[in-house]
Amino acid sequence: MKVLHLIRHAKSSWDNPDWGDIERPLNARGRKSCQIMAPEIDRYCDFQRVFCSPAVRARSTLEHLSEALPEPLVWNIDEALYTFSGRDLLDWCRELDDELEEVTVVGHNPALTDLCNEIGDQPIDNMPTCGYVKLQTVCRHWRDLSPGSAQVAAFLYPKKFL
Repeated sequence: MKVLHLIRHAKSSWDNPDWGDIERPLNARGRKSCQIMAPEIDRYCDFQRVFCSPAVRARSTLEHLSEALPEPLVWNIDEALYTFSGRDLLDWCRELDDELEEVTVVGHNPALTDLCNEIGDQPIDNMPTCGYVKLQTVCRHWRDLSPGSAQVAAFLYPKKFL
């Protein structure tokens, strides 16, 4: 059984119109959400194999989560995760090495919500910023991810803990 942990980046800043989309940092609310969510996500996620979008807001989300956890996180940046397409994200997941049993992805909407709704057993209207979903699959191989092949085992978001 493969397990997919999905984390949407925390709330980003729109303060500077000169920043490109990939350059936007977290705002104060985003940083606070990471502090709130880190121990909650840690209850479900092992953070063994973490892959992150190259966007500043995604990397900063991991940095702030890591600061609030007992053990520092290690992750890999993957350019392909700077996507807003659920189909692209599904294709990326299907290419994962089958030796990996659990994978954590930090990325963007609508790709994360669309992926959850494509392979998950229950619909999610929207994965909020700094939201987390744990998908447990019935698949022995990542390439076998398909509609309804995963169970939503956890769905967490900051407002749930305020």
